[in-house]
Amino acid sequence: MTDFLRLAEDVAREAGDMLLAKRPTMSEDVETKSSPTDVVTILDKASEELIRERVLAVRPDDRFLGEEGGEAPGASDVRWIVDPVDGTVNFLYGLPDWAVSIAVEVAGRVVAGVVNVPARGEVFTAALGEGAWLGDVRLRCNSGVPLARALVATGFGYSAPRREVQGQVVAAVLPRVRDIRRGGSCAIDLCSVAAGRVDAYYERGTNTWDHAAAGLVATEAGARLGGLHGRPVGPEFALCAAPGLFEELHDLLVQLDPERDS
Repeated sequence: MTDFLRLAEDVAREAGDMLLAKRPTMSEDVETKSSPTDVVTILDKASEELIRERVLAVRPDDRFLGEEGGEAPGASDVRWIVDPVDGTVNFLYGLPDWAVSIAVEVAGRVVAGVVNVPARGEVFTAALGEGAWLGDVRLRCNSGVPLARALVATGFGYSAPRREVQGQVVAAVLPRVRDIRRGGSCAIDLCSVAAGRVDAYYERGTNTWDHAAAGLVATEAGARLGGLHGRPVGPEFALCAAPGLFEELHDLLVQLDPERDS
């Protein structure tokens, strides 16, 4: 795992440096994916290609899953899960909350993860069973926080019907918690739970590359990560908080049926 983590961190740092140096402006060509608000820049693709080339140069038999390029087969049981720019809208607008996320999965289990937040000069790392770190500081999530005093991060999808439902859900959650934060990056939100910058996070519609690395950071910092009704984290729902708060927020959310899209 040390070798995996070292390679992932080196490559995430290189990709982050490239993105910082070449960040686009709103005047440059921007493509859309699922909706006009779901954007991708040429640098999302360039970052993923850089990561793929660097990883496969060292480990040519490994598999690769990237947000932009999809799944690439390999002969080994190791898969690299990459979000080349998590928080592309923030990246495009010059906001600091965007990240390069790289996870290493062995036989279906994530064993190492790196989340590089270049604009903030922060690199979060975790290895299975070895804790979560921000630089040389070990991370622990906030514990013992009741729902009424919880600072909760969330995110919103790209389609208008889903946003409408998510607006209804957050409107119902807001009076029951300390406050809501919307940062724009699933990976950074999960790392914020790990670092105690927020107490909890929930969102519908995240993908494997969004939470693979940061999810390990959060759980290695003592948080619980999952879906609703005992299901694993997935596109249907992601919920992360310390034990106790996780259950309180879960029970509130299930009353609101947040997995619907209309």
